[in-house]
Amino acid sequence: MATDRFQAPDYYLLDDLLTDEQKLVRDTVRAWVKKEVSPIIEDYSQRAEFPKQLIGGLAEIGAFGPYIPQEYGGAGLDQISYGLIMQELERCDSGLRSTASVQSSLVMYPIWKYGNEEQKKKYLPKLATGEMIGCFGLTEPDHGSNPGGMVTHFKDAGSHYILNGAKMWITNAPIADIAVVWAKNEQGRIHGLIVERGMEGFTTPETHGKWSLRASATGELVFNNVKVPKENLLPNKSGLGAPLGCLDSARFGIAWGAIGAAMDCYDSSLRYSKERIQFEVPIASFQLTQKKLAEMITEITKAQLLTWRLGVLRNEGRATTAQISMAKRNNVHMALTIAREARQIHGAMGITGEYSLMRHMMNLESVITYEGTHDVHMLITGMDVTGISAFRNDGK
Repeated sequence: MATDRFQAPDYYLLDDLLTDEQKLVRDTVRAWVKKEVSPIIEDYSQRAEFPKQLIGGLAEIGAFGPYIPQEYGGAGLDQISYGLIMQELERCDSGLRSTASVQSSLVMYPIWKYGNEEQKKKYLPKLATGEMIGCFGLTEPDHGSNPGGMVTHFKDAGSHYILNGAKMWITNAPIADIAVVWAKNEQGRIHGLIVERGMEGFTTPETHGKWSLRASATGELVFNNVKVPKENLLPNKSGLGAPLGCLDSARFGIAWGAIGAAMDCYDSSLRYSKERIQFEVPIASFQLTQKKLAEMITEITKAQLLTWRLGVLRNEGRATTAQISMAKRNNVHMALTIAREARQIHGAMGITGEYSLMRHMMNLESVITYEGTHDVHMLITGMDVTGISAFRNDGK
């Protein structure tokens, strides 16, 4: 099994900006990842299998709903602590972070923010301990970047709702006990519904043949006249803004997580370049290798500062959707670029499972697309600074 030799870069001494609690949270997750996940993750990725036995450990380190209040089973941590947890998980594998990110930001968050007290008490404690696993149903086969065009719908049938439709590319779907599903009512208004495994007509076929996020469970959500109790509708927010609010939280976590992947690629490259001898000298002595390493640490440092400031704003309740969007786009693109450069530094060894580089690279190809593609996030920034939407080409 692989030995995790990771040492986190901190070129601008950002640890000085963190509280003792934040550093303790990060270091706890880092130690768990090194001991429990790093030695096995490559094998599970190669086999395209999700390591279900890690769910209990993720719960124990507080990775499920860390910012959820303690009265509902969460740890009551701040947003920077949440970001640091996502950073440490994705430093190992994006799929691992996806599992925790979906559970926290796309399942627990909407129940906490949009649910009633009965729903919070019923679901949140079990989600926090990993007794329940959840997933988030928004993306459809024909509606990805345009979620408002969804066709999944429900009708009032008196004592319950009848839900029909399908969602796809859903993280955690094959293993989920519940799904927070977004669907349109008979008036075309989007609402969130909690759908439980075992409801007749609800199936979750697994997605196979992935080259990316192979250690993550991905599937579809299919609803064929599913009877959903009326008490399972999230009552406190409706419209497209409801699922997008969840995505703000998830994208914030992704912005931090991508830094973790980049840090891992940089750390491996720095170590390898000092150990690899060519022409009787370490390849770290070559100018082009130093250029790659210098650019890597510069971009990582910029991303660290970006997310730290975003975390402060989010703690203060001042972070905007557009600010979160910028961080997600920038940091994932940065991480993917670093993964590609790191692979070159490692030469042929970089394509093997002995190093994490190709796994990070393949994973990040999904991360740069999901929860808003790179191009869509670029247009969100463009719209924010110009006041003009480029999402439609009919001038409206």
